[in-house]
Amino acid sequence: MDIAKIGEFGLIDRLTKDITTKNASTIKGAGDDCAVMHYDDTDVLVTTDMLMEGVHFDLTYTGLKHLGYKAAMVNISDIFAMNGTPRQLTVSLALSKRFSVEDIEEFYSGLRLACDKWNVDIVGGDTTSSYTGLAISITCIGEARREDIVYRSGAKDTDLICVSGDLGAAYMGLQLLEREKSVYYSQIDDIQRKIAKAKATGDEQQVSMLNSQLSAQKNFQPDFAGKEYLLQRQLKAEARGDIVERLREAGIRPTAMIDISDGLSSELHHICKRSNVGCRIYEKNIPIDYQTAVMAEEMNMNVTTCALNGGEDYELLFTVPIGDHAKIETLDDVKLIGHITQPELGLMLVSRDNQEFVLKAQGWNPIAASTNE
Repeated sequence: MDIAKIGEFGLIDRLTKDITTKNASTIKGAGDDCAVMHYDDTDVLVTTDMLMEGVHFDLTYTGLKHLGYKAAMVNISDIFAMNGTPRQLTVSLALSKRFSVEDIEEFYSGLRLACDKWNVDIVGGDTTSSYTGLAISITCIGEARREDIVYRSGAKDTDLICVSGDLGAAYMGLQLLEREKSVYYSQIDDIQRKIAKAKATGDEQQVSMLNSQLSAQKNFQPDFAGKEYLLQRQLKAEARGDIVERLREAGIRPTAMIDISDGLSSELHHICKRSNVGCRIYEKNIPIDYQTAVMAEEMNMNVTTCALNGGEDYELLFTVPIGDHAKIETLDDVKLIGHITQPELGLMLVSRDNQEFVLKAQGWNPIAASTNE
């Protein structure tokens, strides 16, 4: 269905008609000039992310349901990174004419799946037209007791540096998808050139055969067997609220925390800058999945570099007092990778052969990426 047939408000009504609220703090959701929330004795957390087609996602290989899920999760992740609880979410979309009502319903199905997982209410947003593709702007609202909020600025000398999950898999998933996309379009271009040449010589039999090849190529699906985890990490991001819950249950309050969206190296720089400290992390302790290592070798890439700088892992990077060492060691899916130092010692990476290198912030920088083109 063409979106123009039902209009902006018809689309909003269709997308939000059966959304029910889950949080007592949600007084009024979608359907009025403003959403209404009420909080007693708690601080409100607000985060916003914008995702642009061609910069943050490619619809050649990203399904709209996966995109909706990821768009919600990357915002929910920011609330968890402050040691908060996500409660509400607003969604704004800029749409080009190539999207149908059903396309946006598919996007919303993924969005709602992510929100349902963490009991987040969709309470409003906006839609408008776009001449340059799909743009997504999401704001997530959360809450936390003032004494529970964890900032980037609380790390202190001798604190332990920890990460959840494993790193680099999302980046390698992106490299895999981009490689297959390149091969796919290269083969299509090659067949189309051959068709043009056959037409020029009047070889209708060759044209017919090549058109059949072109049709088959357009329907070709690459074989991703053995690489499923990499694709999942890139296409279906997960906010690590489970880690926040485990830390609370273990009686651990991080001194500083951030989610890994732009790469471990960049996020460590953020914490150290805000906390006015240095750090030392150990290459041998950086958690890397087997599929990530295999894919890096296949692509002739350094797997440690991928883990340090890849980004989009949405794992939690946090520091804890050294006295919590025994507690940290009992937590599943949490790895101790280093420790905080005095600022004059700098940010250092200790290699597997015990050499020390300055840790540079080489993670994803979307502004630099777009302005350098």
